[in-house]
Parts: sequence; structure tokens; C-alpha cells
Amino acid sequence: MRIVALDDDLVVLDMLSKTMEAEGHACTTHSSGASLIKDMRRETYDLLILDWQLPDTTGPQVVRWIRENVNQELPVLFITSRHGEADIVEGLESGADDFMIKPLRVAELVARVRALLRRAYPAATKGVLEFGRYKFLSDSRALEVDGKLVELKNREYDLALFLFQNMGRLLSRDHLREIIWGQNSDVISRSLDTHVSRLRTLLDLRPENGFIITAVYGVGYRFEAVKPLSETQPE
Repeated sequence: MRIVALDDDLVVLDMLSKTMEAEGHACTTHSSGASLIKDMRRETYDLLILDWQLPDTTGPQVVRWIRENVNQELPVLFITSRHGEADIVEGLESGADDFMIKPLRVAELVARVRALLRRAYPAATKGVLEFGRYKFLSDSRALEVDGKLVELKNREYDLALFLFQNMGRLLSRDHLREIIWGQNSDVISRSLDTHVSRLRTLLDLRPENGFIITAVYGVGYRFEAVKPLSETQPE
């Protein structure tokens, strides 16, 4: 998963980064609200961890901006020295999902992050996943469309499954590259475009079939379910 952390205390940021990376996540850090907001205009993440009091803004203001402008669903964990009931209520009402009081305890931090990710992105690595006419057979890493097997290479299968599991989310190019090719991959951008193009063709992803992949300039791709054209045409 891709985690982003915001805190003006560099010691805390270092601890957050090392803890998340030890859990197998990629972790990007920022020390000001402006820096995070600039980043999130072009990048996408799976979880945000942030402090309340920042040099240029407040945590609740940042969360409100994210909810209004970027992502309504992004899990958010506040870490703060504030512990009054009014503070907790304000943080949660701004759009946060959970709250931790400093000083942070690493084991508790890990448990809360795991819980947030579990709720937001239910694991579906086994069994059968069905999305309309598309059926993912996870045990055999196979995909059927209308009951017919579609031949996909390993990365094509991974990309298709990730897109279906994240339907409606805007996903940055770096996010997709890290998920499919690994965090340290230097794969060129064109390779991602080629894989997306092949999936459009192989899976017949068109409005009339109920699913589309849209390129979002300067950011990445969004995979969406749409009403088939046959359902929108007047009789």
C-alpha cells in the first residue's frame, strides 16, 4: 500500500516512515500542509497519517480540503497531542477515520493502520470475484469474460484485478507502477500505457459493455462502471 504522512516533527516523520516500510508499505512524508496538498494534486495514496498542528495550517483543514477536492474515501488517521473531547470530535467531523494521542506507541500505530486498511480495502486474494460479465478466478489467476477464458500475462492480470478492485478511484501513474512492477521499479511510463491499452482491447472495456478506463491528464487513470449505452437509449 501507499501511505502518506504529514507532521512538522522530523523525528516523528522518520519513525512513521520506518514503521510503515517495515510493514511492507511505501511511505511518502511531508512537513507542511502546502507540500502535501501540492503532492496530492498529482499523486494518489491508500492512507493518510497526519498531525493536528502544522506550521502553515491545521490537520482538520487539510482533511477537509482532501474530502472536498481529492478523495472522499481515503482513510485518515490523526496523530496529535490533543486529547480533549472537543478536539477528537472536531477531528472526526473534519473527515478523519481514527485518532491517536502522542506519544505514539508503535504496536498500537501498526494495529490501527492495519485495521483502517482492512476496512477500506477488503482482502480478496482467494476464491471468485465477479464484476458483471467479468469473473476473476483468484486461485488460478485466470479471468473469464462471459464464461470464456481470456489469456492474460501476469502483469496484465494484476493490473486488471487492481483496477476492478479500485473501481471509481483516481490512481496516479506512480501508484499503478508501484503496485504492478514494485516500489523500486524504473519501468517507463509508456509501458503502463501499453498495458492499459491492451486491457481495453482484451477485455472489451467500452461504454456499451459497462466499464471504461479514462486517462486523467497529468495524474493517471480512473476505471469506472457506467450504464451500458443500450440502457440509456430511448425506446
